Amino acid sequence: MTELEQARAQLEAASQENQEPATLTQHRLAARDLMEKLRLPRMQRFNYQNWPLISDQPLTWLRSDEKQVPATNKDDEVIKVTQFGQTTIHLHIPDQLREKGVILTDIFTAAREHADLFDRYFMSAIKPEENLLTAYHAAYLNAGLFLYVPKGVVIDKPIEAELIQDNTQSAPLLSHILVIADRNSKVKFIQHLSAVGNVDNAANMMIELVAKENSEIDFSSLDELNEHSHTYFKRRADIGRDAHVEWAVGIMNDGDTVGDMDSELLGEGGYANSKMIAVTTGEQKVGINNRVTNRGKHTTGLINQRGVILEDSELIFNGIGQIIHGAHGSKADQQNRVLIMSPQARGDANPILLIDENDVEAGHAASVGPVDPHQMYYLMSRGIPRPQAQRMVIRGFLGAVLNAIPSKDVRKQMIDILERKLANGQQYQ
Repeated sequence: MTELEQARAQLEAASQENQEPATLTQHRLAARDLMEKLRLPRMQRFNYQNWPLISDQPLTWLRSDEKQVPATNKDDEVIKVTQFGQTTIHLHIPDQLREKGVILTDIFTAAREHADLFDRYFMSAIKPEENLLTAYHAAYLNAGLFLYVPKGVVIDKPIEAELIQDNTQSAPLLSHILVIADRNSKVKFIQHLSAVGNVDNAANMMIELVAKENSEIDFSSLDELNEHSHTYFKRRADIGRDAHVEWAVGIMNDGDTVGDMDSELLGEGGYANSKMIAVTTGEQKVGINNRVTNRGKHTTGLINQRGVILEDSELIFNGIGQIIHGAHGSKADQQNRVLIMSPQARGDANPILLIDENDVEAGHAASVGPVDPHQMYYLMSRGIPRPQAQRMVIRGFLGAVLNAIPSKDVRKQMIDILERKLANGQQYQ
């Protein structure tokens, strides 16, 4: 038996052990075959080829010890799900939402009990054949969440998802979140990524948003995986006619991270606003592609990325705005700005516009440099010490994304993490 045949046999057995439908088993096997042919995704001006992003461990179902994580908020007023590794330790959705047809469950329950939706939308935005890491994800998926919001349903309170990587044991985390907002629906989704333990593991985290006609999805994410998580993330939204998607993402991981954000404006009048901040410290390396593609007419695609680089770390922002031929009346605009706080740090902000249509608006702005000396002078002239003044300037610099987070608690968490990173990592010039 060849190595590939052994891998396929093990995958099939693990899938059956998890009582997965035959369609998901075949999906896994096809993706495992693709791994033999595909390469790692390309990241402009960023080298991560030697990172341990693919584990050689077979697909195994592990139970995580809930005592390793703080008690989750189980308030009946909060719509929340908590997963520790592969284990769902809390899930609450009000009965009135269930009665309206809202589905919130783990990804494997969705595959078994909601096959019509799962089979139609799972990895429909992100394709397994895109690169080696998407194929790996599809083959070895071991955790995740599924949310369906029916036609016309408006969920007023945000849905909170707390995902914790279990680094107390050798166990890669391949987690997939699938959110489907049907026509005329609205939902806010808040993701919080963290990790517990000091065992080095790969984290392969993917999100698919499907925004149908005239729907709205606000997706916020606070990423603070620890230094033992070697992370690849891919997040993509398929945005239909007159649909609206807002991304607000804080990359606060302590470990090396590479990832892609994509917004596909498929239907006429669609809108995407992709906001992101990133803070790097130590010898950390972070590379991010943030892309918005205007395919439908009269669509609007916005990117706003801001980063702060401390100590010997590296941060690369690639902002990619693309208007496809035929998407007339569309708008693409982006800002990519980076503050370098140490002479040893390295950063790039690369704006890329790919325009194949005449009747459009397109623009970009990029900057890489130290804190504005005029702002520093203004603050220090009023008696504010230099370290505090720099923190104030940085908070203001990142405010465009911080203020977009719908949850006050998540905003506070993000600011607290930012303050910790600045206090631990700043080496002022």
